[in-house]
Amino acid sequence: MITAYIGLGSNQDGPRAQLMQAFTELAELPGTRVAACSPLYCSAPVDAPDQPDFVNAVAAVDTELSAAQLLEALQAIESRHGRARPYRNAPRTLDLDLLLYGEMAFASPALTLPHPRMHERAFVLRPLLDLDPRAEVPGRGPARELLRACAAQAVARID
Repeated sequence: MITAYIGLGSNQDGPRAQLMQAFTELAELPGTRVAACSPLYCSAPVDAPDQPDFVNAVAAVDTELSAAQLLEALQAIESRHGRARPYRNAPRTLDLDLLLYGEMAFASPALTLPHPRMHERAFVLRPLLDLDPRAEVPGRGPARELLRACAAQAVARID
């Protein structure tokens, strides 16, 4: 089993409900167990003004799936939620990003690990730290230090 971290985000069609349903669907993946889910957070879109705020979270899963298989499964869940990709940073019903897969560092046209922008995103780092206060981003350093560099990005916990 490998521990993987998945970033979840939505800003369309009931974002909170989209994330809660996605947590359930992650638990139904073959050879996969959801180990923990972070609280939900609200954040403004990054690099995409003029759209609704996002609801974000991170899930930790223990999985027997390969990184490629897990990515494929995440994309299938997104599709079931009506995810469309009309342009970069478009509003979305559900975005599932494979952030970390064990300590793997890997790059291909289909998948880059760790996620190539996670170290720049407070809405990823804050919930990741809720799950693992000592989290490290391979090649980038401690998530806590990376979050400090994102201090200008407002992220608010949703109760």
